[in-house]
Amino acid sequence: MRLSSRRVALCAAALLLSVLPGRAAAGDGRHCEPQEGIRVPGAAFQQSACLGDMTTAGLAGTPYTDMTEQAGLTAAATHNPSGVPGLQIDGYFPDDSHFNTTHGWHHDAQFVIRLPDRWNGGLVVTGAPGTRRQYATDTAISDRVLAQGYAYAATDKGNSGPDFYRDGTRPGDAVAEWNQRTTQLTLAAKRVVAQRYGRAPRHTYMTGISNGGYLTRWQLEHHPELYDGGVDWEGALWTADGPNLLTSLPVAVARTLGSARDEDLYAAGFAHGSEFLWPYHEKAYWGVTQKIYRAEFDPAYDPACPGASAGSTAEQILAPCPSDAAYDYAARPASVHRAVARVALTGRLRKPLITLHGDLDTLLPKSTDSDVYARMVREAGRGPLHRFYTIEGGTHVDGLYDTYPDRLRPILPCYRAAFDALTAWVERGERPPADRTVGRPADGDVVNSCALTEPRADR
Repeated sequence: MRLSSRRVALCAAALLLSVLPGRAAAGDGRHCEPQEGIRVPGAAFQQSACLGDMTTAGLAGTPYTDMTEQAGLTAAATHNPSGVPGLQIDGYFPDDSHFNTTHGWHHDAQFVIRLPDRWNGGLVVTGAPGTRRQYATDTAISDRVLAQGYAYAATDKGNSGPDFYRDGTRPGDAVAEWNQRTTQLTLAAKRVVAQRYGRAPRHTYMTGISNGGYLTRWQLEHHPELYDGGVDWEGALWTADGPNLLTSLPVAVARTLGSARDEDLYAAGFAHGSEFLWPYHEKAYWGVTQKIYRAEFDPAYDPACPGASAGSTAEQILAPCPSDAAYDYAARPASVHRAVARVALTGRLRKPLITLHGDLDTLLPKSTDSDVYARMVREAGRGPLHRFYTIEGGTHVDGLYDTYPDRLRPILPCYRAAFDALTAWVERGERPPADRTVGRPADGDVVNSCALTEPRADR
């Protein structure tokens, strides 16, 4: 979830002039020969750049990434690859909303597509986590998959920021658009890959963090023809009758405002042992998340808060609505449940999926999210297509590891291991380990290493 206040957009005049690169056969290493033919199907605008390094090591401080969008998602000591030359295409699809101010475009449905010179024949697609924008997972996802040779495509989901719920004309429209924009980008990116390399991708993978994990689940349920598999990193769960964010967060807001006890949070699914994370979430996550998603699906409930805007200062944006402490999703009108049903998950996977979730996630409690989704998958008869790994000591954002290195473990290295396990599953038929808890080792580099089969640490 994006928690920072609105930032000043990058000025369009600061964008570097660039040329379109030439056609490169897979793996031939040629860089940026003149080529005018690469076009993103359906894009209203696109801008291409030939870059010597498309990883964050090369792009930090340039208009081709935005490090503020990545803040807090990874631990400071994370090792990332660098030195991946290729073509980057930025642009946007037609849209009538204007929350995304990146590049000074003031236009939503923005995307980034990266095409490495040395291509391995694959494509990785993602959507921004929370309410962030298209560069949010550059450090967490793009850097490594580019270094492995994958083409990469990311979308802002069609709306972003704490006012995203104002997009659309009826409840649920904004979140429904996330799914549509992800499908749109996947179709377009496949065509772009074919233009660049002379053939379509052999394998396409969907993946994402938080809301990006939700998108991964939804795409593999609804568009199996587009993907070969996916990795879901703590995806948000939406079900019409609950559980969902609107059933777990009100009690957290109530505790923030002094009208609920610790025991009430445990009953709502928050983990014993996560108490040291609660003060931070009171200030940074619980209030803003509850109010903006409640406004998206149930705008008739206290329309004065957040009203026309979630706030104009960081304090206002992050503050809870006092009325949300008493919010009772189960008692809300059927129209609210129908709005959530429009975007609800079913568990009916049709391509392989690996899910990871930290046992100390204090925004999306595992017991009311991925535990439930794993059960939905089994009940739908799709269990053989799913693997579920609980990461001991993992929480919603890896950046908190830097504050609590003795209590937390970053999920990113386990995510990377899971992605490798997925590709081996899809491409070589190597089945991943069975569902399990990945223990936090007593020593070693937990920031940059993870074995999905490693034993739990003795305590």
